[in-house]
Amino acid sequence: MENDDLMAKQSEERTILMEEKKNSGRTWFFRGMKAGIPIGMGYFAVAFTLGIAARKTGLNVLQSGFMSATMLASAGQFAGFGALASGAGYLEMAVTQIVVNLRYLLMSSALSQKVMRDQPFFHRFLMAYGVTDEIFAVSMGVEGKLHPCYMYGTTATAAPGWVLGTVMGALLGMILPARVMSAMSVALYGMFLAIVIPPAKKSRLLAGVVIVSMAMSALFTKLPVLNQVSSGFQIIILTILVAGAAAVLFPVKEEKEETKNAP
Repeated sequence: MENDDLMAKQSEERTILMEEKKNSGRTWFFRGMKAGIPIGMGYFAVAFTLGIAARKTGLNVLQSGFMSATMLASAGQFAGFGALASGAGYLEMAVTQIVVNLRYLLMSSALSQKVMRDQPFFHRFLMAYGVTDEIFAVSMGVEGKLHPCYMYGTTATAAPGWVLGTVMGALLGMILPARVMSAMSVALYGMFLAIVIPPAKKSRLLAGVVIVSMAMSALFTKLPVLNQVSSGFQIIILTILVAGAAAVLFPVKEEKEETKNAP
């Protein structure tokens, strides 16, 4: 009789654990959606200028929206518009995109180390679509390990804002006043500050890294030789120098992730 009760209890516990595991992805997804809503709103405002640039290049509304849907990268898209306007070939455009978007290689490498180890490897390929500066920032700000569904949720609410903003900019942007367009162009920077400042207030080390990064970025903008470096390479260089120095001088001990096996 006792054995039957024990087996029933173990079966019930297994059922509960399986249900928790099943619902964990859903919970992470909705957490990501909540984090992605303000990002999508910021994207919508900024993508207006992208839609205007696309129309000036000669793309129609459908082409503009498709480009934004397949590449969530403002710098890469603006570089693509410049290449199209100058009549560049496919090879030149491909090389330009690699150089401009090279920083995403570093972001993807960091995210791959943060993903929960028990998740299948293919998630890393799917997550790559949503790697942007803002989505990367909120994902890395999650405490502990990251479930892939968090990025899926964030991308699900952020990406439509980017695409819709581009389409609306291509349709209506040309009739908006210049002051309105200028105000909308800085919305994304304000949103990015809202992402960076709260964790920086909690950590003096992180705040110091942010300040040093801003100072060095200003040097790259002002100094005669450094200001010739492309924005993509600037981010890569600063990331390696500042983050590398912080990692060496102030190492963080990685906590071992404990895994619980079902009885």
